[in-house]
Amino acid sequence: MVRQKLVVLTGAGISAESGLRTFRDSDGLWEGYNIEDVATPRAWKRDPQLVLDFYNMRRRGVREAQPNHAHKVLASLEADYDVHIITQNIDDLHERAGSTNVLHLHGEIFKMHSERNQQLSYPVYDDIKLGDTAEDGAQLRPGIVWFEEPVPNIADAIPVMHSADIFVLVGTSLVVYPAAGLVDYVRPEVPKYVIDKKIPSISIYSNVIAIEKPATEGVNDLLEMLRENGK
Repeated sequence: MVRQKLVVLTGAGISAESGLRTFRDSDGLWEGYNIEDVATPRAWKRDPQLVLDFYNMRRRGVREAQPNHAHKVLASLEADYDVHIITQNIDDLHERAGSTNVLHLHGEIFKMHSERNQQLSYPVYDDIKLGDTAEDGAQLRPGIVWFEEPVPNIADAIPVMHSADIFVLVGTSLVVYPAAGLVDYVRPEVPKYVIDKKIPSISIYSNVIAIEKPATEGVNDLLEMLRENGK
């Protein structure tokens, strides 16, 4: 029996419940920093030390964070479905919860690459320092897709979204593009479960089931609905 393909798109809301702040908090800051100062190519050129300090701090924060109930429930769905997780998050909480098929749209905090050649990529779990270089002699930078940079994994995510038999959106406001536009590729007849404590604008989509709760609570409703619909 072929298992249904369940595609999940996750955003900062799911990691926030593990203590990782989202840059769209009410104060408009990300860990106390303006985005323009730490998460753009211009910021890197202007003050690479500040950018490294910021991501070194974030890396330490992710190391200390633990997967929450929502991460674990999504991982458990692999027992019954062909689960594909597409995440806007740079942490590894999905993987640590047990998910085996995760596509990171915006890079990964535990990777770094040459500032001249993204193909020269390496794992990193401690701090990146000025003077740390790749094989090509260029400074190493966080393996993160910054604002104003292209999102290379979008091309891989589109066919996954289009192939979904069931779609789940968890913890994203659908305002960061191009990631937010991925929902447009889910076929109209596919059931679309949306879990967020504040449901984003989704009126243009059909077959939407809104679960207006935090991720760690909403996934319980999701499980119950999937069981009901699977009978």
